[in-house]
Order: sequence, then structure tokens, then C-alpha cells
Amino acid sequence: MSDIQKRLQEAADHLVESGAERGLQIAVYQHGEQLADVVAGIADPDTGRAVTASTVFYNFSIGKAATATVAHVLAERGLFGYDTPVAELWPEFAAHGKEAVTIRQVLTHTAGVPGLPLDTTLEDISDWDTMCEIIADARLWWEPGTAMGYHAYTFGYLIGEIVRRATGKPISQVLREEITEPLGMADELYFGMPRSEHGRLARLEDAPGAAEMMASLPPDLPMLKAGPIALFPAAEMGNRTDVLTADIPAGAKTSARAMARLYAALLHEVSGVRLISPERLREVTATSYSGVDQVFGMESSWGLGYSIGLPTGAADSPSVFAMGGAGGSFAYGDTETGVSFAVTKNRLTPDFTAASELSALVQKSIAAD
Repeated sequence: MSDIQKRLQEAADHLVESGAERGLQIAVYQHGEQLADVVAGIADPDTGRAVTASTVFYNFSIGKAATATVAHVLAERGLFGYDTPVAELWPEFAAHGKEAVTIRQVLTHTAGVPGLPLDTTLEDISDWDTMCEIIADARLWWEPGTAMGYHAYTFGYLIGEIVRRATGKPISQVLREEITEPLGMADELYFGMPRSEHGRLARLEDAPGAAEMMASLPPDLPMLKAGPIALFPAAEMGNRTDVLTADIPAGAKTSARAMARLYAALLHEVSGVRLISPERLREVTATSYSGVDQVFGMESSWGLGYSIGLPTGAADSPSVFAMGGAGGSFAYGDTETGVSFAVTKNRLTPDFTAASELSALVQKSIAAD
């Protein structure tokens, strides 16, 4: 057992034994080679089923990295450019003054369409055509490119419909054909997960106090105007069959090793596969926009489809391109060290404490070798 595997296993076991986590996975690659694949705890408390390396977790927005990566693979093939207007591929999207919005602006969350109507339902987000009609008819929150605000749901449908219009295929099919099958992880990373596979999923649970925290939010927060409370990520939502089966590419159902392998194949060749060129990697991981997030109110930095930096902040780790998920999951690649890392878990906590501690352990272990 490698030193990094041993240290991470000890840390994961402690998180479960202390009661901080129910079940989790941690995976680490460096320069295209896997260094660690750690599991701990229980996937389903009702049955006692243990987490394995192939257990799939619905960990929400960490899947945006897979969505962005599909776009980059297609851009590499010349199907569109980052400055292509969305409406050039999707004419209906031009409604209400959105004709100039570019794919680059979608990737950097500066497109100006972060919100959904407050009567949008979970049934709606599980229906692709309904969501595309809603987004095509949306009105801008700001002039595209002049401000940034997290497009929590709309990001996935925007990129997904761009992909569908460019290829004639749903983004889930393109993900499988272009990324997960070549990388040997087609059964561990999905947008919509076939119902027949749901028995492999970890069952989500809310951390104590999550409902009280949501209830205490000030009613004038912009994030509360970006969509109904019913769409805020929670265990009940993430355990629903229709949500799990639907293509919702603002998130993904995935294992930690699948996400770490995805980032590894962006950084380097993995099993003979490199997803994009080194030149494109430099372009998509460079900071494209920094500023105050108009939806959530905090400072944020974005590359093309990936946030920049660890949860501690972009200034502390500018070579890291990443996506965190509601509930505390986190995955990233580091262009400086060649490391990719992912943690997936089924207890939905309101912060990234576990991910921060585990990634710090990885960084310390790599630096010591």
C-alpha cells in the first residue's frame, strides 16, 4: 500500500468513525497514474451496503466539469468556437436580446441567464425540452460578459443543448462516446443514470441542521430569486428516481475515481487517452473572469467551465481548476503538480471541510515524496 493511500484511508476511516461522514470515496492521480483509491463507510444505511470503489454518488455540481469537458472536446474537433454565439447553434435562444451571448460567456457564468422561474418543479428539471424552452425564453439579468453569477442549473442545459445542436446527440451520449468509454469508466460517470443501475447508488442524507440553515437565509438574497427552494440540492431531491434518471448536466452521478480520472485525462494521457491538447488545457484553465458572484455574493474566479482554486480561494491555488458540489464533494486538477483529486460522499454537509482537509493531506504527501 502506498503512503498516500494509507494516509487517506486513515483519514477517511476517521471521518466515518467520528460521525462526520456516512460514506465516502477519495481518488488521486498524478501524471496519468492512479496513486490512491480509498473507500470508507456505508452507501445505504437501510441495508448496510458498504461503499466500494465503483459505488456511484449523485454529488451535484462536480459534474459541471464533465459538462465543460464535453464542450472542450467538441471545440477541439472544430464543431464550434468559444466565441460562437449560442443562437448560431440554437436560434430560439436569441429571444429577448440574448442573440450575442457566446459559448465562452456560458462557460464563465457571465452569460446573464442564471435564474429559473420560481414555479419551476423537479418534474420540469427532469424534462429536457421543457427546460430548453424555459431557458430560450429567459430574460437577461445583466449585459452578457459584464458580470458573473453562478448558473447553477442553466449552465448544464445551455452546454447540453449547444452539444445536441452541434452533434445531433444528447450530451449524455456524447459524454459516453467521447469520454467515459475511451477512459474505461462508462459505468461510473453519468448525467442521466439508467434506472437499472440505481441499485449501485449511494443513498444521500442531509447533515444535521441543513434544513434550519436554509430556513434562516434572508429572503432578499439573489440566490433565492434564481430558483425555487424546491430545486436547492438536498437528499430528498438527490434520491428521486426521476432526477437520477434524467439528463441534468449541471451535476452528475459519479464515483470519485471517475472524476479524478477525467481531470487526469485533461492534464495528461491516461491509458492512451488525452482529452484535449496542452494548448487548449492552458486556455481553459487560465482565469477568464474574477469578481463578485451576482447570485451568491462571494468573490469567484472562473476558467472556461471550471472554478479556479481550492475551496480556500483562487489566490492560494491559482493552478487548480475544479468544481465543488453541493453537500461537500469536490474534484480538481492541478496544472502545476499534475495531480487530480476527487472526493465523493453521501452526507450532504454545508461546507467543504472534509474536501479541504483531504486535499491538503494529498498536497502534503505529494510534496514529501
